[in-house]
Amino acid sequence: MMNLRSGLLGLAISACAALLPAAAFAQATAQPPAQPAADDTQAKRQAVQPGNNAPVWREVRSGDANYTSIKGPETGVLIQPQAKFFGQDTMTTAGEAWRKYRNGPVTFYGGLLVVLAAAAIGAFYLWKGPIKLHQPPSGRLVLRFTALERWAHWSMAISFCVLGISGLVMLFGKHVLLPVIGYTLFAWLTMLMKNLHNFIGPLFLVSIVLFALIYVRYNFPSAGDLRWLLSLGGMGSDHQVPSGRFNAGEKGWFWLSVVVLGTVMSVTGLIMLFPNFEQVRATMQQANIVHGIGGVLFIAMSFAHIYMGTIGTEGAYQGMRTGYVDEEWAKEHHELWYNDVKSGKAAGGNAGGEAKPAPAAQPQH
Repeated sequence: MMNLRSGLLGLAISACAALLPAAAFAQATAQPPAQPAADDTQAKRQAVQPGNNAPVWREVRSGDANYTSIKGPETGVLIQPQAKFFGQDTMTTAGEAWRKYRNGPVTFYGGLLVVLAAAAIGAFYLWKGPIKLHQPPSGRLVLRFTALERWAHWSMAISFCVLGISGLVMLFGKHVLLPVIGYTLFAWLTMLMKNLHNFIGPLFLVSIVLFALIYVRYNFPSAGDLRWLLSLGGMGSDHQVPSGRFNAGEKGWFWLSVVVLGTVMSVTGLIMLFPNFEQVRATMQQANIVHGIGGVLFIAMSFAHIYMGTIGTEGAYQGMRTGYVDEEWAKEHHELWYNDVKSGKAAGGNAGGEAKPAPAAQPQH
């Protein structure tokens, strides 16, 4: 029995001796348990300040990309970091800087510009009234705009009006409409305006390009433009300054609004409407600011053009609606172009060089 007991004890001692090196190696290679590395870690802070997630949000705001199953530019960045906005250092994230720009100077000064432009047009109408013909209409019509020219104009004009109204609602609606109509109706209206804006935008881009291509040859500067500008188109006198098919004011509208602002609005609109071009958020935010500034400028300048083309000038709207203007109207407002039409020199805007008789008036019953 003693021999058996001694044998078992020796076997146990041998097994322990064999296991000691393995245990020592495992202890040497094992990682210590994770401990908070600094007082600022989330685990440490939660122990003394439950609910304080500052370390987590500091990491989120750092701008470092984390894991996401959706691959693309900035998809791993939850919140934009502090960055320059239009070249200026900001104390907040780029998103907050964009919000302050949009809801601050863009909204305030943009709204002020739109209101002052509309007030100036109204004051001018009360002071001057519509510009009427000095002589009675002749009853003979001259072709001023072809069907293609009118189609290009109205396609651009109607899409512009839809974009202008929807843009004004989205930019100023929460300051003007929301207090009046309430959250439910305003939310419905804003969503409708947003969808109209997004779907009509590409139509406006195509129409404005076609409009520019059709009308560009008639809008190059000519010798009489400077005289027209210096006399403000003859506003202070009883006689219009002779001009070609389009006067200097109409040419200014074409180049400044249609070409320059139309290009700005189209490019910035495409950047925001199609984010699949892999542009980052900062690019879309800056495009949004430029789009807003360009939009209020475009709308403010359009007031003068719309006014002069409708109630501001007698006979102007009929010319774009039917394509024909009275011979007396053509002579008083665009004398140089009228002379070219009569002599057969005008291209694309004449009726064989001869005035067309006005249709006979229908008897009244």
